[in-house]
Amino acid sequence: MDLGKLGVWYFTDQMPAPELVALSRRIERWGYGALWVPEAVGRDPFALSAAVLAQTESLVLATGIANIYARDPNAMAAAQKTVAEQSGGRFLLGLGVSHAPMVEGLRGHAYGKPVATMRAYLERMGQAPYAGAPPPDDLPIVLAALGPRMLALSAEQTQGAHPYNTDPEHTRRAREIMGPDAWLCVEQKVVFEPDVAQARQVAIAGLQMYKPLPNYRNNWKRLGYSEEEIESDSDRFIDGIVACGGEDIVRGRIQAHLDAGASHICIQPLNPAGGPGPDERILEILAPAGG
Repeated sequence: MDLGKLGVWYFTDQMPAPELVALSRRIERWGYGALWVPEAVGRDPFALSAAVLAQTESLVLATGIANIYARDPNAMAAAQKTVAEQSGGRFLLGLGVSHAPMVEGLRGHAYGKPVATMRAYLERMGQAPYAGAPPPDDLPIVLAALGPRMLALSAEQTQGAHPYNTDPEHTRRAREIMGPDAWLCVEQKVVFEPDVAQARQVAIAGLQMYKPLPNYRNNWKRLGYSEEEIESDSDRFIDGIVACGGEDIVRGRIQAHLDAGASHICIQPLNPAGGPGPDERILEILAPAGG
């Protein structure tokens, strides 16, 4: 599987299916290696991936991430193998432990210790029986990883990691922990708007749902952002997590991640105009195959 240097990450749940397929085809035509889709309270990511993969030719669909509390290991392994087989291997399974408020509050499950729970889950996935048509031999998995122990587990047990809501310093630390060969697929939010003050307002709105979640907040603190900076949406914090500004700012942030050791950047283009779709202007500008 070749993800290339750039992919697209976006909440596509509010896009009608025909619009999502059309967007996926444009992303493919622009030369991006993968479209990353989440799992929260919207579409099932496996059904979505299967539908988009059936109507594209080279694009990889990746889950960013599939929640391990939503399916037992056997069901997760079957879903991965089914979509990989049907698409000729164009499916990348991103797994994560999600967040305690979402697991316990929304799903009604007990939230276990993240690293131990993930380790046990991966072991059971590896032992899961499967009687379907055989998928390709290459069935990569990446883990949503922020802290040092989950990053180490990513390199030890899977193809690599998919950090989210981070900065290039986290990418540098992750590469040191994971070694030179693991995949490091870093999500990066961008707001393509030359008026930096206006761009920051879009970024602030985009980060609000993440700020109450301890996994992100604790990681931001490990990276050196203070509680006051996080709570007040300081310029240093917002600019650190979201690339706000014109093309030079966005390209500079992507390059900073690559220089720090990222193998693939998942661009999440927040839309300054609002609406259910991404800001396609910056996707076309950054298109690996040209606009």
